[in-house]
Parts: sequence; C-alpha cells; structure tokens
Amino acid sequence: MKRYARLEEIRRMDPYGDASEIYRLSSAFEFPWDYTRALELALYRTYAVPSIGRLLAKTAELTDRTQKRYDDTSLLLDTVVEHGFGDERARTAIRRINQMHRSYDISNDDMRYVLSTFVVMPKRWIDAYGWRRLSRHETVASVEHYRTLGRHMGIKDIPETYEEFEACLDDYEAAHFAWDESARGVSDATLELMVSWYPRPLAPLLRTATLALLDDSLLRAFRYTPPSAATRALVRRTVRLRGRAVRLLPPRRAPHHARQNWEIRSYPDGYEVNGLGTWPVPGPGGCPVRHPDTSGAQRAEGGAQPGEFGP
Repeated sequence: MKRYARLEEIRRMDPYGDASEIYRLSSAFEFPWDYTRALELALYRTYAVPSIGRLLAKTAELTDRTQKRYDDTSLLLDTVVEHGFGDERARTAIRRINQMHRSYDISNDDMRYVLSTFVVMPKRWIDAYGWRRLSRHETVASVEHYRTLGRHMGIKDIPETYEEFEACLDDYEAAHFAWDESARGVSDATLELMVSWYPRPLAPLLRTATLALLDDSLLRAFRYTPPSAATRALVRRTVRLRGRAVRLLPPRRAPHHARQNWEIRSYPDGYEVNGLGTWPVPGPGGCPVRHPDTSGAQRAEGGAQPGEFGP
C-alpha cells in the first residue's frame, strides 16, 4: 500500500453519507497517536471554563480517580468510533454518557462547547504536528460524526460546519476562560496523570513540555508560568519532527483504537461497555434520538425505554 493510498480512498467517499467511516479511517489508521493527544488536550482545555472545571472538581472523578476517568472517557467515545452509531455497543456507550451527564445540571452551551473541542482541536493539532494536514473530506466527516453524536446527546443548536464549530469554540473561550481554584486542581491532577505514564525522573521535563504545547489563553486561565520561548519552540519543533518521521513510514495496515492505547490502565482483564463510567445518582440517561428496537429482550432486561434506543 502506498503512503497516500488511504487518503485517496477517503477522497472517493461521501464525507456526509460516509462520515463515520471516514472518521474511523482517519483516527484509527492515519492519525491514531495524533487524535489521542489532540482529544486529551481538547478535554483538558474545557477545565478552564469555570462552570465545567468546578463541576469536575465537585465530582472528584478527575482528582481522586483520574486514571479511571481518563480511561472511561476514552473508551466510551472510541466505542462509537470503532463500531458506528448503529451498533449496540455504541448505543450502550452513548447511553452511559447520557446517564452520567444528565445526573448534573450542565448547560447546553457548555455541552456544545465541549463538542466543539472534539471537532476543532484534532484539526488544529494535526495541521500543526501531523504527518500531513487533515483533508477537507476528513474535516467535513469529523463535523458530521460529532454532529450525529451531539444529536444523540440531546445537544441543541449544534454548529453545521467546521468554521461554525471553530467560531463557537473561540468565542466561548474568549467569553468564559477564567481563573478558578478548583478547576486548577483538576488541571494539576490531569497533568500529574499524563506524566505518571513515564519514568518518574522525567516528570518535571514532561510537565514543562506539556505546558509548552498549551496556548497563552489556557496558561493564563490556570495561572501557569509560561515556559520560555526557546522551550516552546524546541518542544513544538520536536513534535513536528515526529510527524515528518511518520510520513516516511509505511501506512498502517491494522486499525489502532483507544482500547489498545498503553495509557489505558484501569482494565487489565478487559471491560464491558455498560460497566464504564460512574453512577452518581439515578437519572433518565438514554438517547434522545429514536432507534428501531433490535432486541426483543431489551425491555425485559431494563434496557431501552421509549425515546431512547427503542421505538
């Protein structure tokens, strides 16, 4: 297989009708490492919105059980990517996501902003550090994939184009990024988790390198001292060189999904999708998008209810 053969395959597909398949090819074959890093930073930057950071601090999931929360979030989101919205495993993952979110008073604006980070940050990361830039087909497919996810999550007024998602993200951050002590605690815990994946002597260096990849608005919101200009330039040049090196490698022949990431450490003996996440308080959960009932035993087992995954 030639290095750009999969990109040629993607360009022959319909970025609207084949959106989730294009997104799977892009994230699991073309840029698995880049998507992992970009989505980590996408979720991380949402802490700088005080209403989000304070809620995460209040639940203590990202301060007391940081690794598990990281693992569960990665696995739930990627189950949808790996299997597609029509698969029962993906439906279960969305049901779990909705059950957790609906246990708290989260505004639609915050939900839409978080969704925007999933669309915008991977493109920005890949365009800056990937082995090639994200194609227009991949960008449109990413928008459509997350618009579908957003509808399943009941998010209203979802942007329709990448440019609208980008404007939503930038405007929301300009209006809402601010200092919050509890949000800073969530940020510190997340940084500690990221550096814990590597040998302990490297921790200070890796923490500085991570901060060097953050933009000024995020550093200001958390009141971190910005790394020097030379450190920033060195770190970013190193990550770009990694992308150039990947360009010289043969294309990936097998997909790489989140469950294969070595950073996932909470489930050495495997996991069930319906066991991921938390159950803070009883809630309606489910999915606001109606689906055909594909399992006659589903209701008897306490599964889908009207308006969730059944008729």
